[in-house]
Amino acid sequence: MSQRKWYQLSTDETLEAYRVNAREGLSEKEVTRNKEEYGENVIIEKQKISPIILFLNQFKDFMVLVLVGAVLISGLLGEFLDAITIIAIIIMNGILGFIQEFRAERSLRALKEMSAPTARVIRNGIEMSIKASELVPGDLILVTGGDRIPADIRFINTNGLQVEESALTGESVSVTKHHEVIEEDEVPLGDQRNLGFMGTMITKGTAKGIVVKTGMDTEMGKIADLIQNTESAETPLQHRLEQLGKILIALSIGLTIMVVVAGILHGQPTYGMFLAGVSLAVAAIPEGLPAIVTIALALGVQRMIKRKAIVRKLPSVETLGCASVICSDKTGTLTQNKMTVTHLWMEDKILEVSGDGYRPAGELKHKGKTMDVQKDSSIRRLMQISVLCNNATLQKSSDKQSKKRNQKQQTDWIIEGDPTEGALLVLGAKAGMTHSSLQTLYQREKELPFDSERKRMSVIVKHQGGKLICTKGAPDLLLDRCSYVLWEGKVTPLNETLRKKILSANEAMARSALRVLGLAYRDIRNSESQDDEGLENNLIFVGLTGMIDPPRKEVHEAIFKCKKAGIKTVMITGDHQTTAEAIARQLGIVYKDAGRIINGKQLVKMSDDDLDQIIDDVNVFARVSPEHKLRIVKSLQRKGHVVAMTGDGVNDAPAIKAADIGISMGITGTDVSKEASALVLSDDNFTTIVSAIEEGRGIYENIRKFIRYLLASNVGEILTMFIAMMMGMPLPLVPIQILWVNLVTDGLPAMALGVDQAEDDLMKQKPRPAKENIFGRRLGWKIISRGIVIGICTLAAFWIVLRENPGDPDTLVRAQTVAFSTLVMAQLIHVFDCRSSHSIFHRNIFQNMYLVIAVLSSVLLLLGVLYIDALQPIFKTVGLGLNEWSLVLVFAGIPSFFFGAGSVVKTMFRKKKKIKFKPMPR
Repeated sequence: MSQRKWYQLSTDETLEAYRVNAREGLSEKEVTRNKEEYGENVIIEKQKISPIILFLNQFKDFMVLVLVGAVLISGLLGEFLDAITIIAIIIMNGILGFIQEFRAERSLRALKEMSAPTARVIRNGIEMSIKASELVPGDLILVTGGDRIPADIRFINTNGLQVEESALTGESVSVTKHHEVIEEDEVPLGDQRNLGFMGTMITKGTAKGIVVKTGMDTEMGKIADLIQNTESAETPLQHRLEQLGKILIALSIGLTIMVVVAGILHGQPTYGMFLAGVSLAVAAIPEGLPAIVTIALALGVQRMIKRKAIVRKLPSVETLGCASVICSDKTGTLTQNKMTVTHLWMEDKILEVSGDGYRPAGELKHKGKTMDVQKDSSIRRLMQISVLCNNATLQKSSDKQSKKRNQKQQTDWIIEGDPTEGALLVLGAKAGMTHSSLQTLYQREKELPFDSERKRMSVIVKHQGGKLICTKGAPDLLLDRCSYVLWEGKVTPLNETLRKKILSANEAMARSALRVLGLAYRDIRNSESQDDEGLENNLIFVGLTGMIDPPRKEVHEAIFKCKKAGIKTVMITGDHQTTAEAIARQLGIVYKDAGRIINGKQLVKMSDDDLDQIIDDVNVFARVSPEHKLRIVKSLQRKGHVVAMTGDGVNDAPAIKAADIGISMGITGTDVSKEASALVLSDDNFTTIVSAIEEGRGIYENIRKFIRYLLASNVGEILTMFIAMMMGMPLPLVPIQILWVNLVTDGLPAMALGVDQAEDDLMKQKPRPAKENIFGRRLGWKIISRGIVIGICTLAAFWIVLRENPGDPDTLVRAQTVAFSTLVMAQLIHVFDCRSSHSIFHRNIFQNMYLVIAVLSSVLLLLGVLYIDALQPIFKTVGLGLNEWSLVLVFAGIPSFFFGAGSVVKTMFRKKKKIKFKPMPR
């Protein structure tokens, strides 16, 4: 039964499918039988993991297990401060992971809230109200304006029925429904006009229908199933950090063992070498990495909140930074979700209507010249019809949030009622005509409502001189009712030439993706028959109104910025292809011959392999269903893209969850889409995504800076010990000094580096590949080369002091103090080198004052260890003189300034080369 195409069945066939009487409905016995067969009309959630298990699962990560080992080693060495710090890091990461996963599945609860709580049904011939969850297939239900449809139903009787389905299909205007058979075989969800879907809203009219699908079989249920069965992919950051942790641990342990073995073979005490080896291992394992990453992400989140982007999942900030495709819903995301009249056609002239959204302010222009509405009787008549033949209301809405921000209160305007009528109401208001301003002149007497067969609506109003009928409707059908046309202020007979002009204008406006309505009127004589059909004859045609949900003004620039950053924008919408293409061209998503446009029917006929072959060439997907959106996202991911998916409707939720980063709208977005997303735009502004991308890229680069600094320092420490042991030299650093270097240099300076400002060219670079190694773009070379030079310089300073009196214990302590000081200062200078991808000279060191303060703090700590008498025995240090400090600073500065000078020379050479081969101007 669930495989039936209900839209192809007649009313009688639908009733027969469930053996239902159109008057009596189901009997109690049939209700019980159907409930047993189909279950309750509810969205079912899968069995959840208990919160305790969910929390414990956070500690199964390999890096976490190694950190636990580091805690044990630190405790055995008596380094309790290190042990406590690592424990705090482990618990903090576990809590953050638990919160993230615990909140992720709340989208199902939000989805369940979209179901109607009650339903009006006919059972045993009696109309009654029951819980929507008790509905069964075969139930006869009644719906009216303002109702939320409680299940998927096949309409068997409709009266002026219009349904708002934007949350499900993405279409911004209410859809007119009917009960006639649809003969086509494959009909997109948005075109199944004889069906009503769970969770959608009746905006106008009444209907009787038969429930054909309930619970998880409904279209809403299918979305719930997609959400539950869609796996959230591991973020690039999580994947890279896990890889990095394993590599670093293996290398650190391997090199540490080699240092210990080499020391013992060259006559060093076994116990002393063991302590040195364990200290070196603890220092080399980057236990601070998770903490710095968490802090960098958390501070990035705070900056993004100020830029109107609310982050629900920390790793998503970094993921957005490597996004190569943004898949965006059209309605409410790229567009304003406010139907607006933008063009009028009358008397063979196209008039442009300015203004923004529902604000009743704008002008009419013809060929750039402003029209005076008050002096043009034809335009005034068109505006009057727009307002009189209208059931919508235009109201002011104040922004309460502005009061909280101590700002001037902002006034917005909202429409209650049908969006199409709202657009006409705003049009009239721009000319100063509103319901209140016209009610003293015209009083409504009767309404002939819109329905799918008539495709028009009429209102009869009384005025001082008599009665007037105002009509709006589909232009081609409305013309059949017209005998005259208002032309240059005069009523003129509608001949074939004028008819062709009107129909030609209608076609031209429709090709521009405008929703076109014709407006007409005539005076009613008192002696005239009041028959409805007769009243709508011999009308005077006035003009055409063309309306569209316009694109947001700022989005065009945002898409252009994305192009410069190497990011492709793809529109995915449930709206019609013509509308989607028009908006895409206005925004620059499709331009000239670039960018293919695919619709849902074409997509259905494609296999996944076929889709994968063309996916990189497609810029717009129109008239698609939620399943299609999910297919598109997964196809892009198979092609190696990091996909960001934006949207605001229930229909977007599965694709939002499946994407590498899901983005929802904070104002117009449904709770379902918000709960499925990782990022919420509080201002519903597409440009905020660009800011978020910049922030994400900056955070990732800061993590790379931290890794570069941390690992180059660790390589320097290990090589200092390794080379000394291989050469049979004494220990250049004692265990307590190794741990102290780890604590001081890997602490505040590394943290300050993790929140560094982004470089100027960040948004001019292409997105990094999704599978890029964390050491990509020569980072590995920079780590190894700087680490080697730091180690060699530290060992050189140690050897220069040691050779003065090799056998003297005091000389050894002094040499170890010089090596210790050189290693610390080299790392503190190197941290400024890590700020730039070029050299230490490329950026102003005072730009990041947090880093300057952190480095000065570490220097003071170093001086305390060297010159405070109580600390010298503990750290095995002595105070250094001026000559020794000169030696320390020279060797500490060599690594950064040597590579910095090389970078400057390369830059100068490139500039000279560029000037040399620059062609002469003609």
